[in-house]
Amino acid sequence: MKTSTLTIRLDPELEKQLDRLAARTGRSRSEIVREALRRQLAVSQFQDLRRRMMPFAEAAGYLTDEDVFRDVS
Repeated sequence: MKTSTLTIRLDPELEKQLDRLAARTGRSRSEIVREALRRQLAVSQFQDLRRRMMPFAEAAGYLTDEDVFRDVS
């Protein structure tokens, strides 16, 4: 698998937190940052999809999460 390098700047407190988590979990800083980025990208994709689907959902009468849960449960 081909990878690339990304350089980011961390404030000292964030770097300490990252180092503590890496030590506690036995994972590298890179692994932790990759996982965090994957999660953030997934959240961002979900929010974008939700924003684009809302007009269709509202037109179908789905105004709240409870409306959706009621029909899919």
